Amino acid sequence: MTPAPRIPEVLDSPGPLVMGILNTTPDSFSDGGNWTTVDRAVAHAERMLLEGADIIDVGGESSRPGAAPVSLSDELDRVIPVIERLAGRCVLSIDTAKPEVADAAIRAGATIVNDITARLEDVAGHHGVGWIAMHMLGEPRTMQNDPTYGDVVAEIRTALEDAVARGNRAGVPRMWVDPGIGFGKTTKHNLNLLRDVDSLTTIGHRMAVGVSRKRFIGELHAASDGVEEVDTIDRLEGSVQAAVWSMRAGAHIVRVHDVRPTALAARLIAA
Repeated sequence: MTPAPRIPEVLDSPGPLVMGILNTTPDSFSDGGNWTTVDRAVAHAERMLLEGADIIDVGGESSRPGAAPVSLSDELDRVIPVIERLAGRCVLSIDTAKPEVADAAIRAGATIVNDITARLEDVAGHHGVGWIAMHMLGEPRTMQNDPTYGDVVAEIRTALEDAVARGNRAGVPRMWVDPGIGFGKTTKHNLNLLRDVDSLTTIGHRMAVGVSRKRFIGELHAASDGVEEVDTIDRLEGSVQAAVWSMRAGAHIVRVHDVRPTALAARLIAA
């Protein structure tokens, strides 16, 4: 029998909500290796909460383009001690593609499954927690190998509608759809999705968007500055602007590295 929903009250607020990224990985594209000990990860989470994060998203396996998978035991070792330390102090989500990790993280205190595969609805439904169903073309290792769509917005909308239907059948009490900016998309695909992102808010469930420090923002910054490349830590302005665009279009959650400026923007939009 499905248990009573475990949905923190903040998730029912109109938002927008800021999800702070906590990568416990050595190889994430922007901050890999920065928070690989429990103490450092917890300290970073506490700092993001002080800066205005509503949710802390804990991940132990990089999903950057070309990333290699990690073992189940390694991922569990990276995320579960951190979640246990933070449980009860804030709203926690688990960023994983593995049902075993999602299950263990929920038991440790997570109340959202942030799912890049859009296939973990049964775990979320079984535990009565929230589920973010994200669109990804292929898998991280290959998703940027010439991603092709006929109509990127229409095809992703159809895929997310299918995810919502499966989530409803699984008894998931709260769902968000995520277009998966940067996950098997070119810069043009990403910009088309952002242009029409408001059309995805009519699927019937709230939307989550992650644009923070993504490659396409670096490409646009580089073109503007007349340089070949812009480092991930120098993509703040584009990241905040894309988050604001998404929030104004109806995104309920934005997933970010730079919490303080995004949280200030979110509060202004909410007001």
